[in-house]
Amino acid sequence: MTTPWGLVIGGGNGIGAACCRTMAQRGWRVAVADLDEAAALAVAQETGGSGHALDISDLDAVERLAAELAQRHGGVRGLVVAAAAFQDKYAPDALPMDLWRRIVRVNLEGSFNANRVFAAQMARSGGGSIVNVASILAHAASPQHAYGPTKAALVNMSRNFAAQYGRSGVRVNSVSPGAVLVPRVQARAPGRYAVDVDAQMALGRRIQPSEVAEGVEFLLSDRASAITGTDLLIDAGWAVASAWNIYGGVPGPVAE
Repeated sequence: MTTPWGLVIGGGNGIGAACCRTMAQRGWRVAVADLDEAAALAVAQETGGSGHALDISDLDAVERLAAELAQRHGGVRGLVVAAAAFQDKYAPDALPMDLWRRIVRVNLEGSFNANRVFAAQMARSGGGSIVNVASILAHAASPQHAYGPTKAALVNMSRNFAAQYGRSGVRVNSVSPGAVLVPRVQARAPGRYAVDVDAQMALGRRIQPSEVAEGVEFLLSDRASAITGTDLLIDAGWAVASAWNIYGGVPGPVAE
């Protein structure tokens, strides 16, 4: 059986890099694409794949990469879109519009670029699977007035593509991670948040990037062959615990 190729956009760090490692462990050959070419090449060397520079907001660049992967590997059977632009907290009237446009262009337009190009390519070549990395903030209000709405739109976009290409053998899903312990989060100064973040989770802790990668790889794989158009929350129980916090929090461990 031919080893399938997958592409992880935003694979140079964080959740994307974890996805590359998990996919490689599960038998995928992985093309790693990132705006940071050096990071993409480093992860590719580690996982035995290929590294590529890519600005996901540039449709022409996405099309060129798709053509290159089609020529070199016959295309890809799996796509993970993990590239994203982030923001600090702003009131809406203080949010710089240049920052708003950049976040929308990367998170929404860029993700649309990747889904548009690769879903069509997969449909023409016998099928495949796409997983878009959204966020728990797609499902909750927050002061992330650009980031949150783009992630909510990404969940809807994934469902639209799932319906569009399902009869062509292409499955499209999304995952919504909660507070993941990626380097950019760990580097934030203590005291940034007004509450103990771990205490907001039903599991009492934040999430490791590898735990998100497990969910992503499952959705990519044939083990999820009947799953399309869904959004998988990987949030350590943030969503289910949120209302409990106004009653004093979720219960502690049951005593033996």
